Amino acid sequence: MVTSEFTNWQQRYSTPEFIFGTAPNEFLVRCKGLLPHTGKALAVADGEGRNGVFLAQQGLHVTATEFSPAALAKARMLAAENNVSVDFIETDVHTWDYPKDTFDVVLEIFTQFSTPDERAVKWAGMRSVLKPGGLLIIRGYTPKQLQYGTGGPKIIENLYTPAMLESAFGDFGDLHITEEELEMSEGARHTGMSAVIGLTGRKPA
Repeated sequence: MVTSEFTNWQQRYSTPEFIFGTAPNEFLVRCKGLLPHTGKALAVADGEGRNGVFLAQQGLHVTATEFSPAALAKARMLAAENNVSVDFIETDVHTWDYPKDTFDVVLEIFTQFSTPDERAVKWAGMRSVLKPGGLLIIRGYTPKQLQYGTGGPKIIENLYTPAMLESAFGDFGDLHITEEELEMSEGARHTGMSAVIGLTGRKPA
């Protein structure tokens, strides 16, 4: 991760308020019925911890990666306030040593700071770390989000399309990819009408 990107996120997270709110992402909540009752989950680039905390509240043993110390401090506070345990790891998602076939669930929610080359590395790691049959959940913005400007990156190459997700995960079982336009209210950074895409699927054996 370039130094300027790290600095930008540090500045964003170095505020008293949770910039994306403390409630879990709405798509993740809708996926609750797909989650196992026990097992290990990985929340990729989990920011201030709202989604990792939600997974822990469902009874999962959660590992959450994040490269911003400011975000991690708030994530640890949120976990403590909710009386759950999350294994927070300060790391860059593009260079982390993803432990193969370790997690029953892998979650990526709005982590669209990756360049196309970095995204390929990240998604390869996410695929590797899932156990066969494990559940993958992805939520991101589509290129149409540039018209709304209510959150997400301003670089079209970082936004997700169905074709992009199908190319990376088309061999997954029970694969569902859905584009939506909906009103979001997830902290100051994700508020207003938004163009989003969601994926759920299970890693092939």
